[in-house]
Amino acid sequence: MKSIVILGDGMADEPVDMLGGMTPLQYAHTPYMDKLAEMGVTGQLKTVPEGFHPGSEVANLSVLGYDLPKVYEGRGVLEAASIGVTLQPGEMAMRCNLICIEDNKIKNHSAGHISTEEADVLIKFLNGKLGSEQIRFYTGVSYRHLLVIKKGNKQLDCTPPHDVPLQPFRPFMVKPETSEASETAGLLNDLILKSQHLLKDHPVNQKRIAEGKSPANSIWPWSPGYRPAMQTMQEMFGFKKGAVISAVDLIRGIGVYAGLEVIHVEGTTGLYDTNYEGKAAAALEALKTNDFVYLHVEASDEAGHEGDGALKVKTIEYLDNRIVRPVVEALQAWKEPVAIGILPDHPTPCAIRTHTNKPIPFIIYKPGEKPDSVTKYDEFSIKNGKFGILEKDEFIKHLLEN
Repeated sequence: MKSIVILGDGMADEPVDMLGGMTPLQYAHTPYMDKLAEMGVTGQLKTVPEGFHPGSEVANLSVLGYDLPKVYEGRGVLEAASIGVTLQPGEMAMRCNLICIEDNKIKNHSAGHISTEEADVLIKFLNGKLGSEQIRFYTGVSYRHLLVIKKGNKQLDCTPPHDVPLQPFRPFMVKPETSEASETAGLLNDLILKSQHLLKDHPVNQKRIAEGKSPANSIWPWSPGYRPAMQTMQEMFGFKKGAVISAVDLIRGIGVYAGLEVIHVEGTTGLYDTNYEGKAAAALEALKTNDFVYLHVEASDEAGHEGDGALKVKTIEYLDNRIVRPVVEALQAWKEPVAIGILPDHPTPCAIRTHTNKPIPFIIYKPGEKPDSVTKYDEFSIKNGKFGILEKDEFIKHLLEN
């Protein structure tokens, strides 16, 4: 039996006052996910192991069944793989956000969701000014970029910028966890401050300010690591071919190391205006020649980071109507049965605008499998599901087993 995972990044939440005390997932009109919950089996999945930060890299690796203590090397190395940067021994990769700082505070983690075209100009400018034999900047997507440091020490305390919106930036600059990492921490903090000086008056930012947009006036490096040693999913679970579809470099990079074909879909943005229909069509096409497809949609996570409950509801309804609906309707006509998994990777509550490590709700629908008693998909209904709380590779194993 073939399998598809449809993952709404950050889709889970907490009750929101403006939604009458319901979560966005409870409030949203989601007839297709609800129908899958009614026909399938449900439960909760612990995607953030003890001792790990609830980042999307941790949670998505966990959903795919990886043993985090064995394979985790941070976010930067995964995004390096996505954009085709092969790390050499001794090279440390880091996610490098372009962020907006205002009044010495982190106004937002995304420089107002700067376009990739604008960001590319700024990253190449910074590489020309700050790059060297030891330091290289690489363009990613929107605000998400890559910094590679030769002979960097990864024993660093780095704060993701989306964890500290509206907070003064200086207390959250890079700190060494060991004396050996002091030199690397000092280098990174120097790059942050120099980038602020260089970006302040750059024409791209002057134009953004004139248009009422947030300037990308600082870099913010975090999540350091070296090249990971990961088995492919084929080696772990025995299927022949798999594919991943996402607008986000991080997820594409996980796909590279997991042995999945990375499928690019035109018009994907990582926001509410992404090409939902294109992703659904690409997933169905990929299922014709692959045994497993991982379809990742970022929009709900970004809405949660913005603290926008109404927008998060919209992203969930878009996911249901514009991805889940066409996938389910098309698969009903297929002769070969396909298992469907629906879940987020982690909660991104609008109230706190960052990730938490609470277990997330999931659905597994397999044609012919006896359903449980759950008839609606949300954070509370699935607590009555068949599986209770799963962890580690239990979700993916059940999805993939015939």
